[in-house]
Amino acid sequence: MCDIYASADPIHYEQRTRSVRIHGMVTSIRLENLCWDILARIAAKDKMTTNQLICRLYEEIVERQGKVENLSSFLRISCMRYLSLVAESNEKNYLMMDSSARKESQKPQLQSVVRAAAAS
Repeated sequence: MCDIYASADPIHYEQRTRSVRIHGMVTSIRLENLCWDILARIAAKDKMTTNQLICRLYEEIVERQGKVENLSSFLRISCMRYLSLVAESNEKNYLMMDSSARKESQKPQLQSVVRAAAAS
């Protein structure tokens, strides 16, 4: 099981710094490439740019808590929460299937996991 994680392409955990304008102030945010990819996916789903999403998240956290202690950490946690919700939704959908449909749905998932592991 650890091989799936340990064989991840290092490009995913390399960090990249981007400048984002929030309320007229430019701030630099340093995140792993995978986090930037997940934020872009969330933004596209919500028909926004990544910068617009970050501004919206910043505004919402300030509204709820009054300040943002560590924006980069908050964005990483936002990515993890998003992935957790997606996984939970997929798991619920899977459990709602009858057993024969479950067996069929596992085949493509297992094949893609094996292909991804072999490609690494």
